[in-house]
Amino acid sequence: MDFSLKAEQKDIVKAAREFAQGEFPDPAREFDRNETFDMEIWKDACGLGFVGIFVEEKYDGPEYGFFEHCLVTEEFWAVEPGIGQAILSTTLGAEILGMFGSEEQKRLVLPGLIAGEAAMAVAIAEPDGDWDVAVAKTTAIKDGDNWLINGSKAFVPNGTQARFILVYCRTAPAEAAMGDGQYSFILVPNDAVGFSTSKIYGKMGLRAADTAEVVLKDVRVPIKNLIGKDGEGHKQLNAYLDRLRLSICAQAVGLARAALKETIQHTAGRHIFGVPLNSFQVTQFKIADMAIRIRAARNLYFEAAWGLDQGRADSKLIAMSKQFCAETAIYCADEALQVHGGYGYIDEYKVQRLYRDAKALDIMEGAKEMEMISGVMDLGLA
Repeated sequence: MDFSLKAEQKDIVKAAREFAQGEFPDPAREFDRNETFDMEIWKDACGLGFVGIFVEEKYDGPEYGFFEHCLVTEEFWAVEPGIGQAILSTTLGAEILGMFGSEEQKRLVLPGLIAGEAAMAVAIAEPDGDWDVAVAKTTAIKDGDNWLINGSKAFVPNGTQARFILVYCRTAPAEAAMGDGQYSFILVPNDAVGFSTSKIYGKMGLRAADTAEVVLKDVRVPIKNLIGKDGEGHKQLNAYLDRLRLSICAQAVGLARAALKETIQHTAGRHIFGVPLNSFQVTQFKIADMAIRIRAARNLYFEAAWGLDQGRADSKLIAMSKQFCAETAIYCADEALQVHGGYGYIDEYKVQRLYRDAKALDIMEGAKEMEMISGVMDLGLA
């Protein structure tokens, strides 16, 4: 097992870093303050092949592995997490389509994602149960040649901008017992009658990225819009979460790197008692500890991503990686703000934005407590 990057992977990293450094810094503060984003940046990223890097060539994708997707994600987040999220969230759900979708569904959706002509989203969490997918209340009932969908979804990334949304629905009859085989994913276009979205404003962080509530009221879509087989949604969701959590690992390591960079720069230029802040041993220890945690986090998610691309996805390792990487990002952002002192508390300094962005990593796609429970069960302790 050798995690040294190959020449082509190094080229991907270099290209992603140069693009992010050239496009992200100038508008970042404006996007954060106004909760806006310029979709032209997304289109440019699509044109350079950074978006949907794991999509197969026959659907116009580069057909790299998920490891390479993580490399791009880490570089984008190392420059500006909010913009990185706004760009790369536009393919959320392409993983599910690629693994379980029909040929017709893939050809309908995937080429547009790669070309920067359309975005997609996945609607799973609900207002009452959040990520408790075993009690999701959104229903899809067969009605002739259609599915009749009713329900609402919360915290949908890219929800107001997606042309296609994969909706996690209960497709089993109301009288059926709870358990596996009750849920399915159904592809819903954003122009379906009865489908509506509203953007969520006032988020703590990642404010450049769109997050929305989705309402489905008597929405009708063709039976053929079912992803895979009826009742396989839970299995599909677990496979999707493996990939999504790996993306979050890469996001976290990128953000932690950004926090470390801000810390190194600030402590070199800031003087206390007539000497640079980085001349104090306590500061040096903080920087060293951040660097150690970042290296450990990257090695952990590299192993998990490599295994997934080899066809040996380890959900337990991925869950562990997600938790550790998220904790690393939060720790590094907190330490970075601490060494900035009062300057870190105002939005003219990037570290304040990193501090707010970092907390999302602890919550997204399964709070850390859920991953702890999963780990305990996988270890045979419960």
